[in-house]
Amino acid sequence: MRRKDREVSGRDQIEAIIKACKVCRIAMIAAGKPYVVPMCFGYEWDDNGLTLWFHSGLKGKKIDAMRENPAICFEMDVEDGVISGGDVACKHSYAFSSVIGEGNMRFAQNAEEKRHGLNCIMQHLTGREGWTYPDPQLMVTEVFYVHADCVEASQNPKR
Repeated sequence: MRRKDREVSGRDQIEAIIKACKVCRIAMIAAGKPYVVPMCFGYEWDDNGLTLWFHSGLKGKKIDAMRENPAICFEMDVEDGVISGGDVACKHSYAFSSVIGEGNMRFAQNAEEKRHGLNCIMQHLTGREGWTYPDPQLMVTEVFYVHADCVEASQNPKR
């Protein structure tokens, strides 16, 4: 990271940013071109590292792209507003916290793994557990995840 003064390190500090984010953008290559999709997500962070969970329909551009090339990168951020520079435009900035990373997307292999991923997503989005997922719904839902090979976080706080 070039701007060491903005670097956020340590799991607790990075996880605080992730908890505040409700949308994660995943970037991939689709038909030879860059493609970015904003998605709701859930996560787990254990001794093996950070895993992000996503879901969608069974077909579509992103599903085709990830099946062709599972390498993705991701970004999520929290906005905190404009930092005023007075009358000097170049002294203005924007306050934010962000997390970026990369890894290879994998697809859930069975109903149990799909339920686990969906539980992570629902826990993150709603703060509660105890959801049910009828088998017919699972059959038309793709659940996929990325174990982050690398994670970086940065912050430009309001002063």
